Amino acid sequence: MTTTPEKTGSTTEIEKSDEVTLTIDGVEVSVPKNTLVIRAAERIGVQIPRFCDHPLLAPVGACRQCLVVVADAGNGRAINMPGTDKPKPQASCTLTVAEGMVVNTQATSEVADKAQQGQMEFLLINHPLDCPVCDKGGECPLQNQAMSNGRGETRFTENKRVYPKPTNISAQVLLDRERCVLCARCTRFSEQIAGDPFIALIERGALQQVGIYEKEPFESYFSGNTIQICPVGALTSSSYRFRSRPFDLVSTPSVAEIDACGSAIRVDHRRGKVMRRLSGDDPEVNEEWITDKDRFAFSYAMLEDRLSYPMVRDGAPHNGASTAGKGELRPASWPEAFVLAARGLAAAREAGGVGVLTGGRITAEDSYAYSKFARVALGTNDIDFRARPHTEEEAAFLASQVVLNGPGGNPVTYADLESARSVVMVGLEPEDEAGTIFLRLRKTARGRLLPIYSIAPYTSRGLHKMSGTLIPTRPGEEAAALDALAHDGTVALDSGGLLLVGERTASSPGALAAVSRLSATTGARVAWIPRRAGDRGAVETGALPNLLPGGRPVADASARVDLATAWGVEHLPEYPGRDGEAILAAAAAGELGGLVVGGVDPADLSDPALARQAIEGAGFVVSLEVRASEVTRAADIVFPVAPVTDRSGTFVNWEGRVRHFGKVLHNPSALPDLRVLAGIAEELGSPLGWRTPEQVWSEMTQVGPWDGERVSTGLDHPAGRAGSEATGQPRPGHDGSLVLASWKQLIDDGRMQDGADDMRRTARKPIVLVGAGTLAELGAGAGDVVTLTGPLGSIDLPVGVADLAEGTVWAPASAPGASVRHLVGPAGSTVTLTGGAR
Repeated sequence: MTTTPEKTGSTTEIEKSDEVTLTIDGVEVSVPKNTLVIRAAERIGVQIPRFCDHPLLAPVGACRQCLVVVADAGNGRAINMPGTDKPKPQASCTLTVAEGMVVNTQATSEVADKAQQGQMEFLLINHPLDCPVCDKGGECPLQNQAMSNGRGETRFTENKRVYPKPTNISAQVLLDRERCVLCARCTRFSEQIAGDPFIALIERGALQQVGIYEKEPFESYFSGNTIQICPVGALTSSSYRFRSRPFDLVSTPSVAEIDACGSAIRVDHRRGKVMRRLSGDDPEVNEEWITDKDRFAFSYAMLEDRLSYPMVRDGAPHNGASTAGKGELRPASWPEAFVLAARGLAAAREAGGVGVLTGGRITAEDSYAYSKFARVALGTNDIDFRARPHTEEEAAFLASQVVLNGPGGNPVTYADLESARSVVMVGLEPEDEAGTIFLRLRKTARGRLLPIYSIAPYTSRGLHKMSGTLIPTRPGEEAAALDALAHDGTVALDSGGLLLVGERTASSPGALAAVSRLSATTGARVAWIPRRAGDRGAVETGALPNLLPGGRPVADASARVDLATAWGVEHLPEYPGRDGEAILAAAAAGELGGLVVGGVDPADLSDPALARQAIEGAGFVVSLEVRASEVTRAADIVFPVAPVTDRSGTFVNWEGRVRHFGKVLHNPSALPDLRVLAGIAEELGSPLGWRTPEQVWSEMTQVGPWDGERVSTGLDHPAGRAGSEATGQPRPGHDGSLVLASWKQLIDDGRMQDGADDMRRTARKPIVLVGAGTLAELGAGAGDVVTLTGPLGSIDLPVGVADLAEGTVWAPASAPGASVRHLVGPAGSTVTLTGGAR
């Protein structure tokens, strides 16, 4: 239980009545009603020892280390032992304050001090003396409090209890049972916060221990948090175990680069190598929790295929000609690579133009650099960051509902998730796509029964854990479902309601327009939730074919003049450029002279085969990458760029909140994307005017507001558009066929998870989900292996039953070793099911 923030300004009589005054160790303090005594003591700087207490978990009073003496319970009586006048020590982590209460802690009461020492002695009876080899040694609350609030010597000389060790709770989390002090932090987190009660305290008395369900492994997306909050070394990470001592590590605050949540993290490193990542404490964003992906998926930047020097291809066609007959890539100096890249891009620009594809890993400064580089150095608006399917209406939606709608412009924030009257999720599975949002929604739903609705094909595990309600919808029919909400009254939406729109909604015709119409009709506020950390910054900085930095449209002449003046150039390209899919199609057809690809792999794109054809067909390809990939192997010039640990920068999270981070490691073998682009531009005779992230950020603040101040976009608001795209057209499923619903799960086959093998083993097993009717028609039973066939091919997977919308089948888009989107087809494809043999 947490206390409410202290009130500021004038205090009304009602506010006064919400506070109680008590005395702790002779100091009078006023705190809100229902505050725990242990929190009230913290207000006056008294630290009561504790193990089970955690401000974000419900109190349990399990460890009994926080004992205090209540000399006056607030009613003129002390709390004594039954039948005596001796004070009875109380657990301050479960005791709420009362008016006039008098509390004495270990600082002023010999009884409290003796009680704490006795409890510490009891906890240490069977605790092993293995601090020199324990991962927690050096940052262990038990170590610290044994010295500050325990006896100096032990009176226990018998043999200690031992267990076989370690116990694999999961592939990632290991348990040393003899170290456990039964504080129940891990089990309470799993049940209360994550909603994954796969671990529990079993047995009783001296045999009590943390156990796991025999038939269900601890496959939680948030399991690493139990390691961090464990107050002893009972829970450890298989990837960090015995690798370093805490006092040998250097800690640097940073921001997670995995998703768009903007979670605060702490990066611990030694001798130029990241050893582990922990959650940072940021009450406004991720509180103290992060996903396992944020915690464990960092080895990708330390693998052997990490690029460490520029490469150029001997005999590369620097005039936009065919790529056939290219030579081998060879190492090159930075100056040589800059010169050859500029020469090749200049020729490609004359031979049909150059397209720019950027990925979601890049920072806001990098996105701005790509945006400026495309328009100033290459003279094109052919730039797109969207490595996914999308409709034409998305750009208008982003311009009107997303751009510059930051913390200063009344956007939806994490705080709003806790105060909303209702939430409707559209094309969003937060447990898989935005874990921090999931935890905040679950916290709110658990605390006050927040009505949560999901326009989705079935009730996912995450929706079930949020006690949400399904609005069953076939892929492609989201617009109709949204329009129905405005009229049928089944969902109470008003100015206190929220519409959380996942990026997958952009692939459904008419859906984004329907979102805007519903918002305009009901007053509900809209939040766009992209999947990748760099997506929101890319929107703001104009990494789109029809938007300039600051969100103003390319077609707006005054916007072009303003930006050209700020950039010191005569003019900017006038017409909106090609989007990502059109860039690939043009390159594959030989209509583009070259490509600049930053952090994009063909597997990331909606049509991997077309992407490979485009890269091979483009006359000249420049790749900026962290690790070797299909693009680098086919590129003419390859530049090694720095991952987030080796550079400073900024991510803009889904709220529009600016999240700066500093450099963790110094690695001179790679440069930020923006520095590479600046070097090429200088050789092209079009200098960009900066070389460092700090200089880029300074220019960004001059070009456009980043405080949420909205500007007129000049684009048609999608709320006014007709929804003709979403109506009157047949959808798969109406003629007896099946339509594929799919999305990426949190742990999948993404390259940023490479090297995190233990974490990958905790991924959810791939499965095909169908409705009960479809399963009966197949003549199959749950667990049988079926063949899912689509436009790209087929795959054999076990089948399960879910409450799927009629005519729909679901399968994970990119499960490790079973990538449905590559082997079968993208979401929305018409598919068939056959088989049924066990």
